[in-house]
Amino acid sequence: YLVGVGRADCTGPVAQVPLMGYAKTDQVGGGLLSRLYSRAFIVADPEGSSRVVFVSIDIGMVSQRVRLEVLKQLQSKYGELYRQDNVILSGTHTHSGPGGYFQYTLFWITSKGLVRPALSSIVNGIVKSIDIAHENMKKGRLFINRGTVENSQINRSPFSYLANPESERSRYSSNTDKEMVLLKMVDEDGHELGLISWFAVHPVSMNNSNHLVNSDNVGYASYLFEQEKNKGMLPGEGSFVAAFASSNLGDVSPNTRGPFCANTGESCDNPQSSCPVGGAAMCMAEGPGNDMFESTRIIGQNIYLKAKELYEEASQEVTGPLSSAHQWVNMSDVSVELNATHTVKTCKPALGHSFAAGTIDGVGAFNFTQGSVEGDPFWDQIRDQLLGEPSNETKACHSPKPILFSTGEMTWPHPWHPDIVDVQIAAIGSLAILAVPGEFTWVFLGSCSIYCSQISSKPPGTVLPAEQGRGSSGNPGCPWGYLRSTSSLSQNATQELPRGPEPPLFNVTNLTLLPSLSAENAPANKNFGDVLEEVRAEYREREVAGVTFVGANPRNSAENATEHNFLTVERYSSISSSWHVVLNDASWDTRW
Repeated sequence: YLVGVGRADCTGPVAQVPLMGYAKTDQVGGGLLSRLYSRAFIVADPEGSSRVVFVSIDIGMVSQRVRLEVLKQLQSKYGELYRQDNVILSGTHTHSGPGGYFQYTLFWITSKGLVRPALSSIVNGIVKSIDIAHENMKKGRLFINRGTVENSQINRSPFSYLANPESERSRYSSNTDKEMVLLKMVDEDGHELGLISWFAVHPVSMNNSNHLVNSDNVGYASYLFEQEKNKGMLPGEGSFVAAFASSNLGDVSPNTRGPFCANTGESCDNPQSSCPVGGAAMCMAEGPGNDMFESTRIIGQNIYLKAKELYEEASQEVTGPLSSAHQWVNMSDVSVELNATHTVKTCKPALGHSFAAGTIDGVGAFNFTQGSVEGDPFWDQIRDQLLGEPSNETKACHSPKPILFSTGEMTWPHPWHPDIVDVQIAAIGSLAILAVPGEFTWVFLGSCSIYCSQISSKPPGTVLPAEQGRGSSGNPGCPWGYLRSTSSLSQNATQELPRGPEPPLFNVTNLTLLPSLSAENAPANKNFGDVLEEVRAEYREREVAGVTFVGANPRNSAENATEHNFLTVERYSSISSSWHVVLNDASWDTRW
């Protein structure tokens, strides 16, 4: 193959913008722990026009708006070389990146609308990473390996999992998917280029009390691998690119100690994830570290060490043709034949009461609990008066899930939830990559192309965790769509696959509640950059060195699209009588 890799910054605004993931309105950015990157990989047929692009981005999920804008820029640069079918965009699902890059109303509520600097930083970072990969393409080889990762995840909905038939559960040794799949890339001379690792774990080691923008545990794994391979380089620099991408992480938590009541310390590992005092709001998962920073490092290092082992031992070469298929599907109106006598139909998306309860990784508000199979008259009445009652058709279709918000039937000021979604698959020889629009609890590559919500199989019982309280729970249309795309791919008939209904691109650029940036002035008798609290001359090992200086609103950096560090740490060399940068604001040892 011809192989190219590239990495580009996509951090965006690190202050005032709500973080995307926990849906917590007061969790806004207030600084930087690590920068966010887009990592692009291109594999092409050296003797033909076939190629596949895979991009892993340190964001919560890929929105329809992001994908449409990226593809528009790629078309203007490269014509039909990079298209809907052969470009896969995948979010790592960190819950600590800026929000505000969606066009559907549901996602505006906790993101203060559409935040153009955040959207532009993501789109431009993705395109730049693809540009770099495109420019650096060379003859290369791919190798695949797989192995088991231990002590890095738990099932955060174990009681729901137990509702699956025994015949289903007996097929697996665990209630989570512990397998890591790794793709190694080298050039024709064996020089290392990069890797993609897929492993099911939520990047939520950083909990919903965090206000520092960062890429969480999988980002820390990328940081460790890239620092090892790009010797002597600062984070974000160097040619080796390591992506730790999302997969079937729908119900998989990195908080391996499990859930405990924050007020009493007792376990709340029960079907409702609720505490005797304080209810569900007190039930939070912990660990494995003493705080969220240590937990991020522990899980990230576990993932990195397994990836390093698989990378070094990878010997199975990937060969064969390249192919890809894409189709837009109106997932609210799909008929699926389950068997010879039974056909079902999908319906408009809706959020259930369990959705509002959150999860043990990030609890919700008020008195909502997981496992709810009945609505609450109080909240249902408020919903009916403010937003309208769900239709009988939608209620029946989503049963037994009690509907809190019928988002598929809500259209003001714009539709609340997407119904047209991307169905996409790509093949690199014997490796097939299925890109899905949500957080699946099955084996898939998640949070790609457009984000709907969490998607899980419908259990035979009535256990409804947060995953099944969300919009597309038990949706049979998703596997149907991929079966159809896979069939076209295997029969080399992708040209015959209908494009499907194209999704809309709403004019929402001015709909934001984010306060505008105003002219700023330094305090009296001070200038921007003046040091208020200087570092000390000496520090003991493991002691924190801190400095305070006069600064402006850091949003200015993203608003003006400037690329620079907010801070650097320099070491003086007596040999050269000069200072050398040893850390920057992308380093995990700095906080700004």
